[in-house]
Amino acid sequence: MIRLLLADDEGLIRGALAALLALEPDLTVVGEAADSVTAVQVALRERPDLAVLDLEMPPGDGLRAATEIRSKLGIPVVLVTRHARPAVLRRALAAGVAGFVPKTTPAARLAEIIRTVHSGRRYVDPEIAASALTEDACPLTDRELEILAVVRGGAPIAEVAAAVHLAPGTVRNYLSAAMAKLGADTRHAAAHHAWQQGWI
Repeated sequence: MIRLLLADDEGLIRGALAALLALEPDLTVVGEAADSVTAVQVALRERPDLAVLDLEMPPGDGLRAATEIRSKLGIPVVLVTRHARPAVLRRALAAGVAGFVPKTTPAARLAEIIRTVHSGRRYVDPEIAASALTEDACPLTDRELEILAVVRGGAPIAEVAAAVHLAPGTVRNYLSAAMAKLGADTRHAAAHHAWQQGWI
């Protein structure tokens, strides 16, 4: 029996997936979570054999939760996403995530993927993998990405500066450079573009 943790902030999807996977004779859901912090807590309490996490889960994201679960328990993680961005795939694989699938995957196919990953192999959706191979490289520096990640949350310049330990003027300079590189009219458009590409 493969013991699973399911984490998705959308309760209807999480519940439906739990019910469908419970129909499989060798799978059992031992824990559910609605956010990334709770996912880690439930994983530590229930000690599942494998975690299936939504990538877009507040307050952090599924990738952060996956990294923490892997570091503390060493179990395989499958990330499920609505927005399969190739750069996120690369970060996920670098973090040791063993499966990466779109939310459009049928439950029976997901069950097969869970078995594959549990047996020690990796699975990446072929369309996501093909996109990752043809994607352009990120033109932004690590510092520009760090600042855009904070901007994406809607913080004003003063809060961004405090969060990244820089002066507001320095933050504006980094944002101007990032906006120019991305051809964006506003810092929010630049942050959204970087998020869409999976760079943040």
